[in-house]
Amino acid sequence: PADRVLATVSAGAAALSLAGSTFIVLCYLLFKELHKFSFKLVFFLALSDMFCSFFNIIGDPSNKFFCYAHDYSVHFFCVASFLWTTTIAFTLHRTVVKHKTDVEDYGSIFHLYVWGTSLTTTVIRSIGSDYGTGAWCWTEPAQSGKVAHLITFYGPLWSAILYNGFTYYQVNRTLNNATRMAVALSERPNQSDMRSEKKAINRWGYYPLILIGSWSFATINRLYDFINPNQKIFFLSFLDVGFAGLMGLFNSIAYGLNSSVRRAIAERIDLWPEKFRRWFPSKMRSQLEHELTSL
Repeated sequence: PADRVLATVSAGAAALSLAGSTFIVLCYLLFKELHKFSFKLVFFLALSDMFCSFFNIIGDPSNKFFCYAHDYSVHFFCVASFLWTTTIAFTLHRTVVKHKTDVEDYGSIFHLYVWGTSLTTTVIRSIGSDYGTGAWCWTEPAQSGKVAHLITFYGPLWSAILYNGFTYYQVNRTLNNATRMAVALSERPNQSDMRSEKKAINRWGYYPLILIGSWSFATINRLYDFINPNQKIFFLSFLDVGFAGLMGLFNSIAYGLNSSVRRAIAERIDLWPEKFRRWFPSKMRSQLEHELTSL
């Protein structure tokens, strides 16, 4: 029964993430104005989250093939998701802090780095692993396999967290310095514009927290299982699968629903008949217009 509850929570969280990441993927495919290099990185992040969530849902412990497909596909695409966040952080850092305009030249390198690393870690992860039993469809590896799991999955995860945190700290510091300089040089700074810019700057700080919030309980649970393999804490496992499964949803909200996407959606809404546009509050539309103007 406990495994069944965990499997249900995992599938439910993954379904929300699948919906959120699929929405971002569709926005990229449908709105040509989003086909810029920066949002292309967000697209591949959402694509990784979409497949990670999809394979999280289809696991079938009664079928060995589907169990392997679940475990290794989730591993591959979740690691890819971690790594795509580092490419976004790198792009922001190189543009904002180093004032370089050559980020598009790194496109091929990003793909080689993300997909190559994900494939390598997945192959190493498969060593010594076997598929699970019961309602829970994770591999149940030997002790050596657990070490490989910690290294190949949680190694890239926490490396990405540390890199993103350090990078966004530098980006925030650079933008804050630029904002203070703009205030000092302006005799009458526009307070509303400054608040919008400050809000945009603060938003960067949330990005590293997504991975921390999504995977902290999973990390603690895996370490506890490594130390005490015969003891399971249901509440910890519940938080593990619940928050980890929501990573795609968190990423789609933070990375995907930016001003460019909202603007593209708003432009389409303006083409709708008046009776449908009334569904959207005028206050929300005016706030969007103000934000776009300040950006």
